[in-house]
Amino acid sequence: MNHFLTPNQARNIGLDRVKTKYVVFVDNDVVVSPGWLKALVQCAEETDAAIVGPLTCQDEPIHETIHFANGEARIIVDVKGRRRLREKMCRQGQRVAKVAAKLHRTQAELVEFHCMLVNMKVFQDMEPLDEGFLNTKEHVDFCMGVTKAGGSIYFEPTSVITYVPGITWNWADLHFYMLRWSDAWEKASLSHLREKWNLSEDIYFTQKYKALGWRRRNMILSPLLHRLTFGLVKNRLLEKVLMYGLLTPIDKIINTYLTNHYAHKWLPQPQSEQKLQHSPESGTSEISLKSKIDESSFTA
Repeated sequence: MNHFLTPNQARNIGLDRVKTKYVVFVDNDVVVSPGWLKALVQCAEETDAAIVGPLTCQDEPIHETIHFANGEARIIVDVKGRRRLREKMCRQGQRVAKVAAKLHRTQAELVEFHCMLVNMKVFQDMEPLDEGFLNTKEHVDFCMGVTKAGGSIYFEPTSVITYVPGITWNWADLHFYMLRWSDAWEKASLSHLREKWNLSEDIYFTQKYKALGWRRRNMILSPLLHRLTFGLVKNRLLEKVLMYGLLTPIDKIINTYLTNHYAHKWLPQPQSEQKLQHSPESGTSEISLKSKIDESSFTA
């Protein structure tokens, strides 16, 4: 490929080459513990699970602070008949040493793509990973799809991994990172989630829209502000003023330009031009992915 791929595009390319009973998706900022894979496979073999997820930790020191220990992902219908997404990550921020005795293998509803083992039988009954999700919520869609198809999901705490989001990037990574976490891609992904599962545009989505760009602020703008001020800005109010009054508007302009430039240069692609077929159950409209990206990027 001579252009950047979305995560699900990359995963689908890998899936096409898998000949084994199981496939494991692991992000490139993950550190694994001894025996992590054996524990996942053992759980799958003993439970006939479609998906198995480990105890996922975050940050350094590794394997000490929980990021994700089991989770929920389901559609609920409220009293007004609105379909709403229930998504929950359990025990985030808790210390492993304090809750380890309470963690047991259990059936779950949600596993993240930081690390998950999947039985390849899943893809005999389901389509490949949905490439309408460009950069977020693909794990929610996949897990809900597996559950809907009758597959089981398990949380296996004897398998421990840690994702370290602070791994250093260099300037050569900047274009990809800006695209990977662009506002346009995130809005298109959220829109696709809402349309595919026929969800109401409730507070879940409005909060996601308000938080657009938070990864760029944390990983690019905050370190940049620290460098520009030689680390002298200690006042949180002043830091916030500089971040949101100066750097964020510039970031929005650059991010919109890069996203539009990429869309116009590389789309349509064979995968990206696929129509999102109308589903009577989900209410998804037939609209091209390119149109969704363009519309989102110009409104960023």
